[in-house]
Amino acid sequence: MENQFTFAIGPIIISASVITTWGIMLVIAVLAWLSTRHLEMLPGKLQATVEGIVVTIDKAILAVAPEHGRKILPFIATVWLFLIVANLLSLIPGLHSPTRDLSVTSALAILVFFSVHWYGIRTQGFKNYLRHYLHPSPILLPFHIISEFTRTLALAIRLFGNMMSLEMAAMLILLVAGFLAPIPILMLHIIEALVQAYIFGMLALIYLASAIQSQHLNSQE
Repeated sequence: MENQFTFAIGPIIISASVITTWGIMLVIAVLAWLSTRHLEMLPGKLQATVEGIVVTIDKAILAVAPEHGRKILPFIATVWLFLIVANLLSLIPGLHSPTRDLSVTSALAILVFFSVHWYGIRTQGFKNYLRHYLHPSPILLPFHIISEFTRTLALAIRLFGNMMSLEMAAMLILLVAGFLAPIPILMLHIIEALVQAYIFGMLALIYLASAIQSQHLNSQE
């Protein structure tokens, strides 16, 4: 099992999911450093590939938040890249995707939760940001607060449930059909993993853009 005890540092238990997550972050950081340490005007294959990925993500962000795209690009791009690698990791024999662990998806959802408020306060100021919880009526304050927590919970459970069911379905099909249909299963796994990464990143982007842009509109009223 992926969630079994691995080792402990004092009272803190370090599971296989945590180790895998650290490994993914390390790999992404190293690749980012290697691909950007010698930038050139005429890019090679590696630099062109990295630039293409960044431009694609940048266009997706600007389509949702055209005025603040550059500000939230680092966070959203990191989330997308991490999820793509994490969701596809189970294609490697002996490894499991950390996103099939509810603790990992919960941590990602909590990170999005705090990032939404941080970007909102940073952009509009503390008072202007909090004002939207009373808009259009103070009566809606409890509902706004509840929605903040429910959408965070939904982010965590959606990704966890889909990735867990995806791996379980692939295992069951392989048990029944053996290796007669490995290519269709592999393609299904890749497509679903990319879709889940896209959905989580897009929802995070929408939440960030909503927090920033709605406060911008309220401050102008």
